[in-house]
Amino acid sequence: MTTEETNVDLQEAPDQTKDPDPKEAAEDPAPVSADADATEADVSEADLDQEEQEKLPMTGGGDRAEAVGAENGSVKLKMPEEEQEEQGEKEEKEEEQVKFTGLNKEELLRVAGTPGWVRTRWALLVVFWLGWLGMFGGAVLIILQAPRCRDLPPTEWWSGGPLYRIGDIRVFSPTGDLKGVEQKLGSLSQLKVRGLLLGPVHVAPPDEAVSLRFEEISPELGTLEQFRSLVQAAHRKGISVVLDLTPNYRGPSGPWFSNVSVTNVAERLKSALVFWMNEGVDGVQLAGVERVAGVVPSLWSDIRAIVQNGTEERPGRRVLIGVTERSAAEDVSALLSSSGVDLLVSRVLRHSNTDGAELAQSVQLLYSSHSQTRLAWSLGGGGEGHLASLVGPALVRLQMLLLLTLPGTPVFNYGDEIGLMDQETKFPRMLWDSDEELNGTLQVNRTNTLPCRASVPRGFFCSLAALRGTERSLLFGDFVPLSNSSSSLVFLRVWDQSDRYVAAFNWGGAPAGVGGVLAPAGVPLPPRATVVLSTDGGALPADSSVSLEELQLGPGQAALLRFPYAG
Repeated sequence: MTTEETNVDLQEAPDQTKDPDPKEAAEDPAPVSADADATEADVSEADLDQEEQEKLPMTGGGDRAEAVGAENGSVKLKMPEEEQEEQGEKEEKEEEQVKFTGLNKEELLRVAGTPGWVRTRWALLVVFWLGWLGMFGGAVLIILQAPRCRDLPPTEWWSGGPLYRIGDIRVFSPTGDLKGVEQKLGSLSQLKVRGLLLGPVHVAPPDEAVSLRFEEISPELGTLEQFRSLVQAAHRKGISVVLDLTPNYRGPSGPWFSNVSVTNVAERLKSALVFWMNEGVDGVQLAGVERVAGVVPSLWSDIRAIVQNGTEERPGRRVLIGVTERSAAEDVSALLSSSGVDLLVSRVLRHSNTDGAELAQSVQLLYSSHSQTRLAWSLGGGGEGHLASLVGPALVRLQMLLLLTLPGTPVFNYGDEIGLMDQETKFPRMLWDSDEELNGTLQVNRTNTLPCRASVPRGFFCSLAALRGTERSLLFGDFVPLSNSSSSLVFLRVWDQSDRYVAAFNWGGAPAGVGGVLAPAGVPLPPRATVVLSTDGGALPADSSVSLEELQLGPGQAALLRFPYAG
């Protein structure tokens, strides 16, 4: 083939290359000479080489691909070494990024059936079960070694805090009526009062059984609407209302008039109980229960059933409180059993109030014979006067501490929390203004006896009542006497794994060492305890640590100590 024929063939072949950049051609010309002996295959090879070169990245300057020669009508380019390395790394990364799609179902079944996989699966299963059994065994061991918690004893609402007695409504509030009592419920709530013993308020001319009207409120005390409003407001504050329905509460012939009238009065009381239960009261108090229970036992059973048995409308527990003048612990215990009342307010503490040994014996007898929910402690009945008048102003706080730490329900008269004293009457006017003259009421360390108002945020009574309502050892813990004498008493309140409390009292006129007590069986005592409250903050300040072996109390002083459960 001649040169001319070759040129004609080349011109007729389709040009698959792009026109070179004029600038590029000027800077880096790549001459190509046509060989006269080139074949059609050579032309195709040249075309393919050119296409491959177009796919390569072009760089400028010294990095530009360098033409090294032409052979058989093709152009061969030489890439710089750096670009070759980058291209190789790129290809390696692309290979690494290939996704593994996993095995299909048939492949998985074939793998799962292999001996190696079967052995691995059994090994993992054994390890799982061994771990699970180990954790289960450890949990069982912890439970078995841990000390067992005692079940909470049966409780009633009245055992959750103090009961507050307002015998004569006319002297309790500035307005002197039921509306005034409602206005003071906030102050009673601050005292952690659990129940309000109200009245009597019914119409009862002295010693006139025929004029007795249980279901009618005395006009000077208020109206039935005021009573309903008071009950509803008290319930909103968590305070229960117990109504005193003692028949002849104003007459000297006794709470049930004469023996002839007991049957008639008890019969009339039954319908009155239904009436007041429907008005929302949470219980009833009756004085002289031994008389009515002994004279008309069948009517007394009816009275008990009306009060103590719940109804569909009011399924909650209602309390029947009896009041007696008996003072010997044996007599009080016997009446509590025979009468069937829920609580019996007696004079047992008055009988042995300043003799520690006799007091401990009385409390222990009642505690061992009856549930704590049936024990009531009071120093002053409705007509016996106030605490400060009965024990003397100096012993008010000591008696507060005693009443609020004994096992059972403490009962206070209105004004006992501030040391209110009786003068010409056993129903003195209640003092609400802390700045007014206290009418002979305790004035020494007043801030420890005043109620929890803004001026006295942590009064002695308030602190004790708060502890009594929250600490399990004081709520329903065991009562354990530690030591006693003619003038002192020390006892322990303990419940399960809760904090323990030691209450110590000295009624004597001289300092007394009440420490060095022997630990009772099963209740180890630590060498030291923390002072929670004391009647002498200077000698035994709160939160201080004292030795139980060397504990000393001054004349007429008392202290409440605490130590933790030690396992």
